[in-house]
Amino acid sequence: MHSRALGRSGIQISTIGLGTNYVGGHNLYEQVDEDEGVRLVQRAVDSGITFIDTADVYGAGRSEELVGKALQGRRERVVLATKGGILFGDAGTGVDNSPAYLRRALQASLKRLGVDHVDLYYIHRWDGSTPPEEAFGELMRFKQEGLIRAAGVSNFEVPQIEAAMRAGPVDALQSQYNMLQRQVEAEVLPFCAANDIAFIPWGPLAYGLLSGKYQRDFQLGANDWRQRSGAFDAEAYQRNMDIVDRLKAVVDPLGVSLAHGATQWLLSRPAVASVIAGAKRAEQVEDNARADKAALDAKTLAALDACLS
Repeated sequence: MHSRALGRSGIQISTIGLGTNYVGGHNLYEQVDEDEGVRLVQRAVDSGITFIDTADVYGAGRSEELVGKALQGRRERVVLATKGGILFGDAGTGVDNSPAYLRRALQASLKRLGVDHVDLYYIHRWDGSTPPEEAFGELMRFKQEGLIRAAGVSNFEVPQIEAAMRAGPVDALQSQYNMLQRQVEAEVLPFCAANDIAFIPWGPLAYGLLSGKYQRDFQLGANDWRQRSGAFDAEAYQRNMDIVDRLKAVVDPLGVSLAHGATQWLLSRPAVASVIAGAKRAEQVEDNARADKAALDAKTLAALDACLS
């Protein structure tokens, strides 16, 4: 497994990471059997994936508990990232970036994970009112106290990142990015590249559209949370499938799956350090790990780009 720098933190992370929102993620996703969830985290580490990503809000804390259980005896082999700042459970709903709340959130995360520190801690989302430099300043205090090794933000735009940087170095930004959703290319990616901020894309397969497994007559279930994305609305879905067909025409002759091609395309983009891939089964984790070896040459990457224009 290849690795890349996590900004200026001095930490190296695997180019393929594991997203654990399916592990204990009862609030958004179909529940994965908890024992299977533990196994897939362990399989990820044993497959060379050393970057494990979770959040306190996933499963209202249950994801962190299961990740902590899975990493017993494996903790020193991984870079462990979690996020805080979104309210859940008894705290209610909404977003709170106040230093006091972030401190309570981190302390609770450490307890659930069963660790004395995390390697990377993100503010999960800006609350729209707390000055980003005030919120991020608390993360700098966490760093000084040895509770975290690196600090990042998630789903922030450039003005909020710039404000956070007044408090200290932003090591990582995690935001949505994939072949079908490229909004970050205009400002965010160039800003990250210019400021040595590791960009970590979430949603690399665009809600599964880039997995290559959906047919044109596919329809989401009535209660599927992806209904809110708009990506599966009738006209949008057919446009996306047109793009998928063009992409598959490029990678299929090479013996490369569309999912691996989409991952390698992301890894070719400026500032991208690791691709966070989710999984429901241990064998999916192993397939995700193999994407690291599916290197594409410049000609193929250019052909993929042409499919998107």
